[in-house]
Amino acid sequence: MEAWSQSLPPMVQSLLRGGYLAVQTFFILSGFVLARSYAETRWNRNSLIRFGMARFARVYPVYALSLVVISRFVLETFAKPDRTIPQKIALLGDYVFVLLGWMGSRSVGWNTPAWSLTCEIFFYLCFPLLFLWLRKGSLPRILTALSIALVTPVLLAHAGVPAVWKPIHHLSDFLAGIAAAALYEMLSRNVPALVRRGYVLYVPALAAFLALITHPRVLNGTYADLNTALRPLNVALLIGLAFGDKLLARLLSVKSIEYLGKASYSMYILHVPILWWFSRFGLHMPGPEPHLLNGIAYLCFVIGLSILAFEKVETPANDWLRNWTAERLRQPAESRAAFMPEPLTAQA
Repeated sequence: MEAWSQSLPPMVQSLLRGGYLAVQTFFILSGFVLARSYAETRWNRNSLIRFGMARFARVYPVYALSLVVISRFVLETFAKPDRTIPQKIALLGDYVFVLLGWMGSRSVGWNTPAWSLTCEIFFYLCFPLLFLWLRKGSLPRILTALSIALVTPVLLAHAGVPAVWKPIHHLSDFLAGIAAAALYEMLSRNVPALVRRGYVLYVPALAAFLALITHPRVLNGTYADLNTALRPLNVALLIGLAFGDKLLARLLSVKSIEYLGKASYSMYILHVPILWWFSRFGLHMPGPEPHLLNGIAYLCFVIGLSILAFEKVETPANDWLRNWTAERLRQPAESRAAFMPEPLTAQA
């Protein structure tokens, strides 16, 4: 597979190597979607509880399934004598409590994408305060937030903040997403000509995005790294896509694409655990092009099993946890109402 990838044109190789940079896009998208989804929320104790449970229901059930999928490999690792008991407990705790984004690598990649869930959980804790600061914010406040999002990672790096504290370093991406939502709302009101003409933003942003990934040396000698340079482009790309256009709207409204989008989280969090099993049993398929066949088979396994997880685990668990929370919040209110004295009525 490595030999095949090295045979590709240099520009394509650069794009493949830069695939990890898409994580920033998803962090920004997360802030944008949450800000849009909770735009009209009145924050109080109950709404905070509902928000917290909704976020837990969104990410943990399928993640718990991923731990079940890799359980055999966890047991195999623990059976080896190369780690002490406390080290094994700490390693298991990192995975169960989704702490990988704080601890860095412990040389076991049971589910390496889980570090991004650590970041998301930290973002959820910060969201209400960040959102209230930017909710219906003025243009100066939005631009201030975007400036903070642009500069802070550079300052953190130069201040020596440990790189393994990924939630701290990537909080700027999430903040940029919330600011992008506020900016989108402002542009929607004041520049209606952008509606269905989002290509004026996302086409040049995408072109610049690809140019930076394929020619990162242009940043040599500057204070910015690739993540920093891509952050404002991601914001412009996201806002442009939100405005959309006729062709894009038709493409994204295809039911199969919409459905795969819904199942994409299950694909993301299960693809490495599935790869562990596939590597163990499926890497010697016959045929003239075994690498290609392996890749196609693996892709089919990931899509099929992820759809199954979405239908049988993610959606039912999400619905049950949200309903359970709503029921528990409703019971105290009903109990208080039952003990309240009836209002006095005028005697005839």
